[in-house]
Amino acid sequence: MRVLTTGLLVWLATTCAAQADIYVSRSADGAYEITNVRRPGRHYEKVISEPTVAAVAPSSEPQMIAQMPYAKMVAAAATANDLPPALLHAVIQTESHYNADARSAKGAMGLMQLMPGTAREMGVIDALDPAANIQGGARYLKRLMVLFNNNISLAVAAYNAGPDAVLSRGRIIPPFAETQRYVPSVLRQYRRLQGLAVDAPL
Repeated sequence: MRVLTTGLLVWLATTCAAQADIYVSRSADGAYEITNVRRPGRHYEKVISEPTVAAVAPSSEPQMIAQMPYAKMVAAAATANDLPPALLHAVIQTESHYNADARSAKGAMGLMQLMPGTAREMGVIDALDPAANIQGGARYLKRLMVLFNNNISLAVAAYNAGPDAVLSRGRIIPPFAETQRYVPSVLRQYRRLQGLAVDAPL
C-alpha cells in the first residue's frame, strides 16, 4: 500500500485538481480505489492534500489611490458626485501635479485649475482651498460627464477646452495641441490608477 506505481502518482498529479484531499484504498482483489470520501472500515492513504486557502490580497488599486495626496478629499468629492476617485486624481495630476497653489497664465487656480468663472458657477469661494477646489472641480467634471453621456474622453476634453469646443465640432476631441496632449495624459493616469491596460476601453 505504501508503494504506488509511478504512473498512478503522475496520473493523480495531472488529472486530479487539488480541490480536496484525495485518498487511495486497495480492495481485497488488489484493485486501487481513488476517492475524496473516506468510508468506515476501509484503510486509506492520503496522496493529495487540499491546499490551505491563502488570504486573497486586496487589489493594489484602492491602496494606490489611498496613498495619493489629498486622498480623503478626493474620495469625498468622488462619492458626492458619483465619479471614480481615479478620474479625479488623474485630472489633478495632469492639471496641477498636486500643487494646491498652482496658477496658470490664463487665471486657472488650485489643484483642479478652476477658472474664476467656473469656480463661481460651482459655488467655490476660495479656489486655492484644496477641499473646495476638489469639490468644485468634481461638480464641474460630473456636469461634463452627464453632458457627454459618460464618455470620459469627451468630458476630459471639455474640461480642458470647454464644452462648446467639443459640441461645436460634433462631439469630438478638439484639434487643439494642448487638448490633444491633455486627454491622453489624463486617460493614461486614469487607467494606471484603475489597474487597467494602457489601451483598455473606457
